[in-house]
Amino acid sequence: MVSAIIKNTIELRQFYKAFMRNESIGGVLLLICAVIAILFVNVIDPHGWHEFWMTPAGISIGSFELEMSLEQWINDGLMAIFFFVVGLEIKREMLVGELASFKHAALPIFAAVGGMIVPAVLYSIFNHSNPETISGWGIPMATDIAFALGILSLLGNRVPMSLKIFLTALAIVDDLGAIIVLAIFYPTHALHFDMLFYALIIAAFLFTLGRFKVRYPLLYMIPGLFLWYFIYESGIHATIAGVILALTIPAKTNINEVRFHVSIKYWIKKFVNVSNGEVEVLANPAQQHIIHQISENVRKINPLMHRFESALHPWTTFFVMPIFALANSGVEFTGDLFQVPLPTVGVGIFFGLLFGKPIGIFLFSFISVKLKIAELPIGAKWVQILALGVLAGIGFTMSIFIDGLAFTDDAYVNIGKAAILLTSSCAAILGLVAMILTNKKSN
Repeated sequence: MVSAIIKNTIELRQFYKAFMRNESIGGVLLLICAVIAILFVNVIDPHGWHEFWMTPAGISIGSFELEMSLEQWINDGLMAIFFFVVGLEIKREMLVGELASFKHAALPIFAAVGGMIVPAVLYSIFNHSNPETISGWGIPMATDIAFALGILSLLGNRVPMSLKIFLTALAIVDDLGAIIVLAIFYPTHALHFDMLFYALIIAAFLFTLGRFKVRYPLLYMIPGLFLWYFIYESGIHATIAGVILALTIPAKTNINEVRFHVSIKYWIKKFVNVSNGEVEVLANPAQQHIIHQISENVRKINPLMHRFESALHPWTTFFVMPIFALANSGVEFTGDLFQVPLPTVGVGIFFGLLFGKPIGIFLFSFISVKLKIAELPIGAKWVQILALGVLAGIGFTMSIFIDGLAFTDDAYVNIGKAAILLTSSCAAILGLVAMILTNKKSN
C-alpha cells in the first residue's frame, strides 16, 4: 500500500513537471485566454472589460509613489519577467545552444533577419503615405514561439527534430531582433538621460556581480527592481530591463565537470556502503548527510542562469502570458474593421505576417545556403523551410505588444490587434496544413 502511494506520488510529480514545461500547453492556454477576452468584449460588456484593465493601481512608500493602470502593470511590469526569461534563453543558446557556433547559427540568423525585414517592408509599402500608421512596421516582425512549437507538436514524429530546432533558434533570434527594435524605435516617452545614467550604474554593478560569479539570487533581483524603475522612468520601454538583467546572470559553475564527476562518484559509493537495506524510506542519518552533500554539488554545478530559467519559465508560461493575453486581446470586431477599402494597418499586418514571413525566411535561407554561408538542417527540404515560414507568421504575443506601443490612436491599436489575431489564426491553419503536406508520416 505504502509503495503504491509513493509510486503514484512520484508519477504525479513527474507528470506535473512535464506539464509545466510543455511549450504547446502554454500556447493552448494563451489561445484560451485570448478567446475569453474576445468573447467578453464582443458579447458581454466591452466597456466594462476595458474599464477593468484601466483600473489604477500603485505603490506608495513615504514620498515615493508609482501608479499605473492594471494593463500598464502587466505590459511594463509582468512582461519584464517574460523578457528576462527570453533574455536567459537567448544567452543560453548563444553560449551552449544552436547559436553557440557560426556554423549552427548562420541559417536561423539569416532566416530570422529575412523574416523581420520583408514583413516590415511589406507593411511599409501599404502604409508609407500615412504618418499615423507607418510606425507600425515593427508589428509583423515577430514570431510567437509558443504557438508555433505548439502547432509543430501536433504532428509528432512527422517533423524532423532538426526542423524543430531550426524553428526554435529562428524564433529566439527573432525575439532578439524584436527586443532591439523595441528599445530603439518604440520609447514610451521622451528620453531622460539622468535616469539612463542611474540605470547604467546599476547595470554596471550587476555585470560586476556576474563577472565574479556571485550566485545569490537576491543580489540580482533587488538591484534588478531598481534597474526596471530607472529604465521605466528613462523613456525606454521598461521590459528592456529584463533583458539587461538576464545578460548579467552568471552562466558558469563554481565547480568544473571533472570535480563534479569525482565528487558525485565518491558520495554515491559511500551512500551504498552505509545502506541499511531500507528501499523506500531513507531513515539512515549517514545517507541523509550524503544526500545533502550530493545536493550541494548539484547546486554548485547548476549555473544561476539555469536556476532562474527553470524557476521562472512555468510562471511566464502559465501566468504572465495568459494574463497578458487577457489584458491585450480584447478586440472589438466592429464594421469599421471590414470597411472597403480595408484599413491599411490591417492589410499591412496581414501581408507582412502571412506572406512576408515565409518569403523572407525562405529567400534569406536560400541565399545563405547558396553562398555556402549556412547549411540546411539535416533531413530538411526547401519546401519544408517554406512551410515552416508560413508557421512563423503566427505573431501573437510580441506583435500585440508592439501594436500597443506603435500607435497613439486607440482605433489603430484595435485594428492592429484584430489583424494580428486573424492573420495569426490563418498562419496557424495554413502552416499546419503545409507542414502535413510536406512531411511524410513515419512508420
